[in-house]
Amino acid sequence: MRAGSVRGSLGGMGLIAYDDADAAAFQATRHLPADALAPWRAAITRHLDPRPGMRLLDLGCGTGSWTRAFGTWWPDVTVVAVDPSPAMRDRAGGTVVLAGDAASIPAADGSIDAVWISTVIHHVPDLAAAAREIRRVLAPGAPVLIRSAFPGRGDGLTLCRYWPETIAVLDERYPSVATIAEAFATAGFTVAGLEPVTQVSAPSLAVAADGLRRQAHTLLQLISDEAYANGVDRLRAAARTVTGPQTDTLDLLVLR
Repeated sequence: MRAGSVRGSLGGMGLIAYDDADAAAFQATRHLPADALAPWRAAITRHLDPRPGMRLLDLGCGTGSWTRAFGTWWPDVTVVAVDPSPAMRDRAGGTVVLAGDAASIPAADGSIDAVWISTVIHHVPDLAAAAREIRRVLAPGAPVLIRSAFPGRGDGLTLCRYWPETIAVLDERYPSVATIAEAFATAGFTVAGLEPVTQVSAPSLAVAADGLRRQAHTLLQLISDEAYANGVDRLRAAARTVTGPQTDTLDLLVLR
């Protein structure tokens, strides 16, 4: 089992270190194809009205896939990409990514019109401190959009299906919706929405199995080697008979 590390976290002790191996695996396997992003674009725009001159913060942007998607969808919106991991920033493919984290955002007071946090909220050790810092940089009434898997809501995740040990990791080590809401309430935020969004993560289970990289998934890094190997066997066995695309359901939590 891989222990947590201070490197690459969003403001302190993270669940894993985003070193060169992790960043390379993330870059190789964790980018959704353009046509798979449509459900997320629809969900985001139910809570966000992109307009010329808007400044959207992609906090914990990793290798910049969401930053590039936002730039394609809304060319008149300025996307401010921030990540604490040098290895991630080095693999951003020409995207300008600033060094920073949830406790220290490189932006002026009230200069941001929306914050996007995708699959990284579990790496934030002090949610209340992050809420205060996000409140500082946000314009009044601006939303925080958090894309994540949450405890008790992992039924739609491929990882939880084939690696059942990840359910305990999700429930014990990821912050719940209630925990996030409570922490952000200390900075004046309230929950404005919570909705599941289903995405096509791969064209098939066979493609997913062939491209699997353990280092790209926090949940897989935090189970034992034996549990991981057994799950790989289950996934490959299913891939021989299951047809159709591989789908996953994550949640979009919106705070204002």
